[in-house]
Amino acid sequence: MIRLSICFLLISLGIQAQPSTLSGHIRSESRAVDGAAIQLSGTRFSVLADSLGSFSLGPVPAGTYTLVIRATGYEPFYQKIILKPGTQHQRFDLLPRNNQLNDVVVSGTLREVKRGESPVPVEVYTPAFFKKNPTPNIFDALQQVNGVRPQLNCNICNTGDIHMNGLEGPYTMVLIDGMPIVSSLASVYGLSGIPNALVERIEIVKGPASSLYGSEAVGGLINIITREAARAPKVSADLMYTSWDEWTGDLGFRTKLGKNINLLTGLHAFHYQHRKDENNDGFTDVTLQKQQSFFQKWSWQRPQNRIASLAARYYKEDRWGGDLRWSKRWEGSDSIYGESITTHRWEITGAYALPVPENMVLRVSFNDHRQNSWYGIVPFQASQQILFGQLTWDKKISRHNILAGIATRYTGYDDNSPATASADTSRFINQPQRSWIPGVFIQDEWKSGRITHWLLGMRYDHHPAHGAIITPRLAIQWKFKEGQTLRLNAGTGFRVVNLFTEDHAALTGARKVVILDELKPERSYNINLNYLHRFMTTGGTIVSLDMTGWYTHFSNRIIGDYTTDPNQIIYSNLKGHATSVGLSLNTELSFMNGIKTMAGFTWQDVTKTEQGKRTRQLLTEQYTGTWSVSYTIRRWNMSVDYTGNLYGPMHLPLLGPLDPRSPQSPWWSIQNIQLVFKGRGTVEWYTGVKNLLNWTPAKSTPFLIAGAQDPFDKKVQFNSSGQVMATADNPYALSFDPNYVYAPNQGIRWFVGMRVQLR
Repeated sequence: MIRLSICFLLISLGIQAQPSTLSGHIRSESRAVDGAAIQLSGTRFSVLADSLGSFSLGPVPAGTYTLVIRATGYEPFYQKIILKPGTQHQRFDLLPRNNQLNDVVVSGTLREVKRGESPVPVEVYTPAFFKKNPTPNIFDALQQVNGVRPQLNCNICNTGDIHMNGLEGPYTMVLIDGMPIVSSLASVYGLSGIPNALVERIEIVKGPASSLYGSEAVGGLINIITREAARAPKVSADLMYTSWDEWTGDLGFRTKLGKNINLLTGLHAFHYQHRKDENNDGFTDVTLQKQQSFFQKWSWQRPQNRIASLAARYYKEDRWGGDLRWSKRWEGSDSIYGESITTHRWEITGAYALPVPENMVLRVSFNDHRQNSWYGIVPFQASQQILFGQLTWDKKISRHNILAGIATRYTGYDDNSPATASADTSRFINQPQRSWIPGVFIQDEWKSGRITHWLLGMRYDHHPAHGAIITPRLAIQWKFKEGQTLRLNAGTGFRVVNLFTEDHAALTGARKVVILDELKPERSYNINLNYLHRFMTTGGTIVSLDMTGWYTHFSNRIIGDYTTDPNQIIYSNLKGHATSVGLSLNTELSFMNGIKTMAGFTWQDVTKTEQGKRTRQLLTEQYTGTWSVSYTIRRWNMSVDYTGNLYGPMHLPLLGPLDPRSPQSPWWSIQNIQLVFKGRGTVEWYTGVKNLLNWTPAKSTPFLIAGAQDPFDKKVQFNSSGQVMATADNPYALSFDPNYVYAPNQGIRWFVGMRVQLR
């Protein structure tokens, strides 16, 4: 018996002594991860994956280990594994890392630099971040970015813009591949037409960037970097359906023409034609929409990796909202109210590195935006053309990186509103606006010592009506320790305002537009301080803290006055000043057990001071918060995402002292949950619920649209001074006005979708 036990013991020891080999593939979103480092924690056993993501680790003694996989641009991967004698083969999926310090960014300095080396703080968001809460377009997707809020401007047509750090959409420049594509007219109507499928990453810079990009880059910029054609999937598709009968479809495919030309094509469609009126006011809760977009990008492979690309996009949209009984035959009539907008838009962007020894790149963009719309009986037909050209020269001289450039911008604008009418009030004479704004800029980056990185910049623009405009810029970066960075940025900005293309309320006809004097360009002065700290705890948790404080001072600020006269919007340059001051904090935690959390909080105070009186800006919240919690269950190939945002109260425009609606909004939150099933093939399924709390603004107010039962003010009576009188039919002394809006009026809904990627 003893001999038998010893025999079994020797056999057992022999089995344990036999070596094991672990082989497999490292992938992320169906794509191989090149050069990943694979290690058995606490041992000397490690290996690097090849260009196809394949590896073989061994021989190692059989036993229980903690496997660690690290790769640039991806979250560290930890998993306890039991290695048995012989060879085991397994696939491992990595999660892309957002806000990675090693990401290459271009938006802050117009040069390709690693994010951690940029003296200008740049936030980077990848498609993986936005997939946590799938949306039909970029406009809706940005609701998950701390300090950025998609703002709806009308309860009927649901047009909107992007607020950044409390500043309205026209203060933020939107670019595709570094070229301006969203002009003032499209700041209200064009953002929703950018499909998610085109996006490689989104870079966000908060604070003035006029020294590099000119007008409209006062509050910051959003740079949408599209996929490189050579690295895009051969075929990709994303289809989503919601219980509100919303359909979204994205299709992309890559084609290679010969040896040196890559072609990327993208198609996008969104369809919503279901009339809903859950707040029972007789008007649609959500605008009915049909969107189609076609995108194509050509890339040429040239000697010395010189860039050459050309991209074009066509976007068409039909939307309408209003009385449930409305149809096209009522357009322009005073019987049944509706707001209808038809948009056609072309965009072309290109980049070409000149075939010269110096690093010189020519970039151009052109967009043509045409709109035909009706707001009840008020027509608005407009067209705008923007041509932007820029030649940059990037040169390293000693320890200085010099970037210099010349730029020009042409703006052509025409509509049927007073914006293009002559000063002669006796008759209407159309006078389309045409302007060229040439400019030059120079920027110098250098390092002094081991920890300090400097940037100095200056831009000169000449406006035909306002003359010379100079915008300087200063940025300093200090890298104290590994993972700790402090950045100081200061600069100025300018903006030329066109009210009728930027303020939806000026178009509806619900209020009379009054311009008190000739409007001068707005000027701003900004300073912000950013602190970034990334570290790993002893337990293996990766922690990221990103904190920014800012102060912006405006002169000549133009803010619509809704309160002096409820029947008017009064525009003039502020006889005083306006300020935007705030503090934001972004945190990110990645735990070894697969849980990842991201949270952001912003406090901001946006005010104007005139004649010694300080007031908060309308439709601007003081507190915002965003969060996401993700957990990957690897054995089931499933992940769970819980996302949400929280907004504090904001002042709202009322129509008079008898208006029963609250003068400020309540605290409100939109929360979502999603399940993603990745499977083992190229198909990924996802499903979930949006707006879990079923919150809508209609639940906290007696009505949203003032005068919805009398949209043409046929029963409204006015006194001798032009003010609305209270009557039996109109006890609150209201006229028709759809501009009491601060949040989407869309309740709870489930969604289901499918993604496919073929490499």
